[in-house]
Amino acid sequence: MRLGLNLGYWGAGNDANNLELAKEADRLGYSVAWAAEAYGSDVPTVLAWVAAQTERIDVGSAILQIPARQPTMAAMTAATLDTLSGGRFRMGLGVSGPQVSEGWYGVKFDKPLARTREYVDIVKKALRRERVTFEGKHFTLPLPDGPGKPLKLIVHPVREQIPIYLASIGPKNLQLTGEVADGWLAIFYSPEYARESLELIRQGREKAGKTMAGFDVVPTTPLVVGDDWRASADLVRHYAALYVGGMGSREQNFYNNLACRMGYEAEAAEIQNLYLAKDYAGAAAKVPLGFLDSTSLLGPRERIAEKMQALAESGVTTLTVSTVLQDLEQSVAALRVAVEALDKAGVGD
Repeated sequence: MRLGLNLGYWGAGNDANNLELAKEADRLGYSVAWAAEAYGSDVPTVLAWVAAQTERIDVGSAILQIPARQPTMAAMTAATLDTLSGGRFRMGLGVSGPQVSEGWYGVKFDKPLARTREYVDIVKKALRRERVTFEGKHFTLPLPDGPGKPLKLIVHPVREQIPIYLASIGPKNLQLTGEVADGWLAIFYSPEYARESLELIRQGREKAGKTMAGFDVVPTTPLVVGDDWRASADLVRHYAALYVGGMGSREQNFYNNLACRMGYEAEAAEIQNLYLAKDYAGAAAKVPLGFLDSTSLLGPRERIAEKMQALAESGVTTLTVSTVLQDLEQSVAALRVAVEALDKAGVGD
């Protein structure tokens, strides 16, 4: 199992700290640094900035939002970042959610699975530097009865294949991830619950004539080091409440649905009710301690090492940590403890 770092969103006032964290992760031998986008900073600009100031660590999009750009534009971006970084780019894709897709991008959130499948097909074709032609329900290239002609990517990526990851939560999307992607970007990953998710991915791999060998399982896991793991959990509460309670509408919140499938249906409903009523502190207080503990790395190094061993045994291949709500000194210390814990657990790659 390798270590990764999730830098989250850029432009929230912590950019200088995030860059220092990426540099420290690079020095410590972390495998990849991921950055996110919603409706603020865009991922490609951030990753170019990070790649320019690091040497070995990969840079990854977690995620590039599918409704934000045409698939050929996504392929251009991937090829450019791979070239600029010397072959260090990992391409994470996701459909976002209906509020962002329709409210920010003006793209109907319709049949996301079919759209994702077509999108990945076009990206792969473009990155293979084939002349791109495609006839689907969501994308058609070139447009018929016009001046458009099949074109191929001018830029030559450093690598023959840029790895593609999908951020997926629902059962059908997990199967699709196994079928068409090289890795899975997971959130609120619990070793106890992961068996079902990984089985769905395995089914997708089998459908494509592949095994799980070489497939990258990449959860983002909050990391808080401290003597008292319960006190450490308090730093994760607002992060969990935001996703379970506020990421999406009452009718469509994929993270809330995930918490329900993990056995926290009543608690997830209460968190959502409080969050949508703008009682953010109340929502955070209602996040079950068991949920936080099973989906985070909390407490002293020895306890974190035990958790890492369980994560590796469950199938995680790249453990991405997020040092939520901590200052630079605490975050740097946490990154170092993670390396020590991985060594102690004896599951490092």
